[in-house]
Amino acid sequence: MTRKILVTSALPYANGPIHIGHLVEYIQTDIWVRFQKLCGNTCHYFCADDTHGTPVMIRAKNEGIGPEQLIERMYGEHLRDFQAFQIAFDNYYTTHSPENRQLSEGIYNRASAAGSIVEKKILQAYDEQEKMWLPDRYIKGTCPRCKAENQYGDSCDVCGAHYQASELIDAVSAVSGQPPVMKESTHFFFRLSDYADRLRELFTAGYVQNTVQNKLDEWFSAGLKDWDISRDGPYFGFLIPGQTDKYFYVWLDAPIGYMASCKNYCDRSGMDFETVWNGGEYEICHFIGKDIMYFHALFWPALLMAANIRRPDKLFVHGFLTVNGQKMSKSKGTFVMARTYLNHLDPEYLRYYYASKLSGDVGDIDLSIDDFVNRVNAELVGKLANLASRCGPMLTARLGGMLGRLDDAGKNLLNTLVAAKQDIIADYEKLDYASVIRRVAALADICNKYTEDNQPWSMIKTDAEKARVTLTTILNATKVLTIYLKPVLPVFAEKIEKFLDIQPQTFADVETVLESRPIKQFIRLVERIEKEKVDAMIDESKPVEQPAAPAQTQPTPASVLDEPLAAECTIEDFAKVDLRIARIVKASAVEGADKLLALELDLGGITRSVFAGIAKAYKPEDLVGRLVVCVANLKPRKMRFGLSEGMVCASGTGGDQIFLLTVDNGAKPGQRIH
Repeated sequence: MTRKILVTSALPYANGPIHIGHLVEYIQTDIWVRFQKLCGNTCHYFCADDTHGTPVMIRAKNEGIGPEQLIERMYGEHLRDFQAFQIAFDNYYTTHSPENRQLSEGIYNRASAAGSIVEKKILQAYDEQEKMWLPDRYIKGTCPRCKAENQYGDSCDVCGAHYQASELIDAVSAVSGQPPVMKESTHFFFRLSDYADRLRELFTAGYVQNTVQNKLDEWFSAGLKDWDISRDGPYFGFLIPGQTDKYFYVWLDAPIGYMASCKNYCDRSGMDFETVWNGGEYEICHFIGKDIMYFHALFWPALLMAANIRRPDKLFVHGFLTVNGQKMSKSKGTFVMARTYLNHLDPEYLRYYYASKLSGDVGDIDLSIDDFVNRVNAELVGKLANLASRCGPMLTARLGGMLGRLDDAGKNLLNTLVAAKQDIIADYEKLDYASVIRRVAALADICNKYTEDNQPWSMIKTDAEKARVTLTTILNATKVLTIYLKPVLPVFAEKIEKFLDIQPQTFADVETVLESRPIKQFIRLVERIEKEKVDAMIDESKPVEQPAAPAQTQPTPASVLDEPLAAECTIEDFAKVDLRIARIVKASAVEGADKLLALELDLGGITRSVFAGIAKAYKPEDLVGRLVVCVANLKPRKMRFGLSEGMVCASGTGGDQIFLLTVDNGAKPGQRIH
């Protein structure tokens, strides 16, 4: 009997780009959704950008734009990166939507009517300089437990302690750097403790993996605390009904965004949302990281209980990503953005490697760079793709591209592969993708041994028809193995299907044998990973090195100069600088660098690419065609955005007070300035 399933992943925050740590969850979820669909089940995958809260508001302010402009831009960037990694959402939406506002207000009103919302006066940190209330994550200080410095206002990264922001030692605002003051405010709280017994029943029914039950027991033993669901303005979010300056805390409307994305999809697809979400016909499964387990294991189901709304059936929790056994590091270049990865490597490499590591528990997974290269090259390229690449071109070039019929040996080989089907399905169902990869790799070894034993490249010279039988067996084996890995490698599978001239395959097609039929020209499936490309990705991910400040040669009164003089240079040193007139032929913003513009300069037939820190002062479209002065013989500098091959001359104090050194239109590009 087929199943109907609604699946969600945690909502990525609209405050920054997607990185390879985020992708663990979305790849894990996408593989499971694709697997369900390939089994013939109805499975809808919903997600959205998490858009509200102080961080979004502050970043937008720093960029000089409104929060709506920021979240619209980030939505486009997030969706673009997800699509590049073959994350196939049925609907990707936003929490800043009319559906989410309506649902959030409705759930709040129901919970309030049930007596689960209470008002309390609290002391809250306030930044007098910035005139804003401070979330815990915008307060930093010394941990009151282990005395580690520079810790957040809610928890310590060193000892793991949780505490109130008021307990921090020497606390300061992360926005202004000034000590916050404590001010009284009235907030709304959700009475979480009222739902302790019903939550225990939910966990007993299998809502979470057994491996996270111990953590839940700790929380229950410590006692469930009421949850502050409100924030004071200014705040980017939804106003609480009946209030003028109180907003829903982002963690209230964010999970409701799952429902809003589903409702948006239902409204557009002619489906009844109430029936889909509350009717009981669909299973509801959430995929999340262990860092947000408290919200999804306790607050979220309790809030739905209070509002008398259907609770999810399953919460799948995964661990974090480490790289080379350590936390992702910007300085080491292992904090890799999704877009940076895509600049250098095939996304299916990462899908395959993550699948080889994911086993369905909450342990962290490690991306070992050397293992990543070796495993993809040895298994995906050397074992699986090798089967098709050795045999497909031989069949089309030497035997008319026509499959033959299997002999007994071929049938026995395929029976061995087909026999693994139910175990592979069971592995996928319980998220043990690592076991799937191991099984398929072992089966590929058997197939490659069959190929070596029969050597069709030699056989074709003496017995073409016997070689046809061998090649037919190998290509049928390739089809079966490809179906097994199709949830992991959708693009690879699509190429195999096109090459074999067959319809999109599902698990129901594993037993189907291809005989006495034509195939098409072989399609290159996947390339080996070049270590140089991995190294280039790491280099691009490292922060741009800033030149060291020059030594001050002699004291200068601060009242005269606001910066020390640079080290002396001679007239001979200065004469080495080759100043040339250049025409700006292209100008564009640099993704991930608010101050930089990418310029393409024409120096009289010679083209140079230059990154210039003038984005606050000039719009790209206003620069094209202008003549500027360029340092033409500056040694090229590798930046994480690319290679800068020169420097345009400008003066000013920085920010929007930068003025390019320009010349009139009578000058010629390439002309030297003496």
